Amino acid sequence: MTHRKRGIWTRTTIGSAALAALAVLAVQGCAPAAPATADAGVQHDLSIAAAKVVYQTYLTESDAAAAQGDATAGLAIVADAEWTQLKGQYAALTAAGTPVPRYQYSAPRFYVPAQTGYPQWFLVSAQRRADTNGHLGPAVTTLLVFERAKAARAWTLNGSAALHQGQPMPAIATDPDGYAVEASTTDASLVLAPDAVGATQAAVADEGPANPAAAVTGSGPQTTGLYAAQAARARAEAAQGLRYQWLLAGAPFPQFELRLAGGGALVLYGMYLNTTTEHPNLVSGSPIPVPAAFTPLLAAPSEVGYHAVYANWTYQFAAIDPPASAPSAKIDVIASTGGPSYGHAY
Repeated sequence: MTHRKRGIWTRTTIGSAALAALAVLAVQGCAPAAPATADAGVQHDLSIAAAKVVYQTYLTESDAAAAQGDATAGLAIVADAEWTQLKGQYAALTAAGTPVPRYQYSAPRFYVPAQTGYPQWFLVSAQRRADTNGHLGPAVTTLLVFERAKAARAWTLNGSAALHQGQPMPAIATDPDGYAVEASTTDASLVLAPDAVGATQAAVADEGPANPAAAVTGSGPQTTGLYAAQAARARAEAAQGLRYQWLLAGAPFPQFELRLAGGGALVLYGMYLNTTTEHPNLVSGSPIPVPAAFTPLLAAPSEVGYHAVYANWTYQFAAIDPPASAPSAKIDVIASTGGPSYGHAY
C-alpha cells in the first residue's frame, strides 16, 4: 500500500448526527477484524537497513544544527507538523538568547511498511533524553515519522509525538519478512475509519463529553482533558470581560496508519489548536496580554491586542483505533507533542 496525502478537514467535517451514527456502529461492531498480514511476495522498495541509515543521518544533522543554533539547517531536515513546531521553537529561543535543546536517542525500533514507489515513510520509536550540558533528563518514548515524498526530495522528519506517561508502545503487526503492515484510511474493520480519527478527537476536545463523539473516544489529556483545560481558560477570561474560543482543527499534513498485532491500527496525524482571546464583538478595549510563548511569533513587536489575540499551536498525535468487534471499544490518543506556531494581535 502506498501512502497518499490527505486533504484538510475541519471540525465541521463530521456533524453531530454523523458522529451519533458512528457511535452506534462502533457499539454494534460494523465488520470483522481483518487479519494483520501482508500479501506474500510484496516488494520492499524501502528496506529496514535503509531506514536505519535515514534515521541515523537525521540524528547527526539535527544535533549539529542544534549545537550551532542553525535554524536554516535544522528546518531543512524536517517537514509538516515538525517543521511548524520547530520554526516556532527557533524563533522563541532566538528571542530569548537560549541555546537550542539537544537530545540523545537510544533503543530505536523500526516499523517500515512494505512499499512500492513514492511517497515512502517509516516509523521509529526511541527513548529520547534532553541533554543539558551533558546532564541527561528522563527517558521519554518518542514516536518519529519520516517521509520521502518524491525520489527527487530528501528524507525529512515529519512529526514526533511522546507517548503519554505510563503508555506502552503497542505491538505493530509485521509480515513474514519483518516489515510493518500498513492499514487503509477507510478500513471498515475498525471502530472508526482512520481518516475520521482526528475529526472525532476534535469533536470531544472542542465540545466535551456531551458530544456524541465521546461514545467512541476515550478520555485522556488530549480529548476530555483538553476540553476541560480550554473550558477553564474560557471561564477565566470571561471573568475579565473577555471572550475565549478554541478549535482543534485539521492541518494539511500527511497521515500514516499501521496495523496492530492484536487487531486495530495505530494512526499518526497532525492538527492545529487555534485559540482566540477577544473583546466582545471585537470592539477596541484595553490591551489583551499576549501569552509569553507567542510574543516571539508576532509579525511585529509593535502588535497590541486592542481587539483580539490569536495564539495557535501545532500538534502531532498518535492514536489507537481498535477493532470494531472489540466490546465497548474507543479510540485512544496515546501520544502527543505540541508547540506554539502562530501569534497575532491587533
